[in-house]
Amino acid sequence: MGHSHAHGPAAPVSAHLRRVIAAVLIPFAVAVVVGLVVLWPDGVPAHQHTGVGFDQQIRHGRVTTVRELPCADVNPADQGTCRQDTVEVTDGPDRGRVFTVVVHPDEPRQYGVGERVVLAYAPDAPADLQYSVVDVDRNLPMGVLAGLFAVVVVVIGRWRGVAALIALAISFAVLSLFILPAILRGSDPLLVAIVGASAIMLIALYLCHGLSARTSVAVLGTLVSLVLIGVLSLVFSAWAHLTGNTSEETGLIHDLYPGIEIRGLLLAGFVIGSLGVLFDVTVTQTSAIWELHEADPTMGAGRLYRTGMRIGRDHIASTVNTLVLAYAGAALPLLLLFSVAHRTVVSVATSELVAEEIARTLVGSIGLVAAVPVTTGLAALIAAADHPRPAPAPVGRHRHA
Repeated sequence: MGHSHAHGPAAPVSAHLRRVIAAVLIPFAVAVVVGLVVLWPDGVPAHQHTGVGFDQQIRHGRVTTVRELPCADVNPADQGTCRQDTVEVTDGPDRGRVFTVVVHPDEPRQYGVGERVVLAYAPDAPADLQYSVVDVDRNLPMGVLAGLFAVVVVVIGRWRGVAALIALAISFAVLSLFILPAILRGSDPLLVAIVGASAIMLIALYLCHGLSARTSVAVLGTLVSLVLIGVLSLVFSAWAHLTGNTSEETGLIHDLYPGIEIRGLLLAGFVIGSLGVLFDVTVTQTSAIWELHEADPTMGAGRLYRTGMRIGRDHIASTVNTLVLAYAGAALPLLLLFSVAHRTVVSVATSELVAEEIARTLVGSIGLVAAVPVTTGLAALIAAADHPRPAPAPVGRHRHA
């Protein structure tokens, strides 16, 4: 008689194990829902007036003509040749209105005829100063890139890819409709981040991977790691005196909303920034254990754990390196400035601006590393307990010809 291994959905677990998993996850899910209800914001609150023109509205336009003129015609103290761009407003109540912008030769961005641009509209300004060009319009290239990403995910991932895109949309919705407005409303940023991250975790994992024991183990492993990351963030941000107030954006947020606790905003970033990588690790480890058990049902929990950890260690080595290099790439201009200033590696690493990112990377990496043995151990125990080793066949059951 032939024998084959099916690699479809994991077999359902026993009723006893379902009750055990439900006893842990159902109260957690209820707590997340309660947190969402209690902390749910009623829109984005009004901010304090700062006088920086932050209330300018966004419009779109198109450069229709470009002509050169002496810069002295604009300002007698200037020299060289400037450009005068004529821009047409392409949306809003003033659609079709045109205005001119003088571009000096030392400005980094020079616009061409026909190029689409983003405009800032200040309704309270004088008529000739209401519109200004602030950026190039990237809607088309970014939209094409997003569409290409969606096509690749669906073509290769099929229905799982569709589910992943839906989960991604839900994650953005939770971020934009709950996490950001709730923080702006003055709720504790760390608490909001934990509740929002937990909601994203539950929705994304179960939507993408199904309502199963395998997914529940990944949820538990991710939850344990998030708790560890939250604790480490609190301890080391306080010990290292990290304030979170190290950028112009943070200072502007504090000016607009003085009630926001900036250090809590830093801690919230630690939690949210670690979530996506944790999904990858916990789902991969859980799937590896289930596949190993399907391939060899005689494997016990100990052997499953040891084999799964060999896979996990490879995952740790590659992922931790990825996190460090990702930060180095994003902060390359900053690192170059420190290098030009002839500062030592230690002085650079311990300056608050860099130390925050190093702490974010290391705390996230610790949570990531811890997720591997935790998730692997849980998966090995549940897989082995639910599918015990088969009993030996009774003597005399089979005859040999």
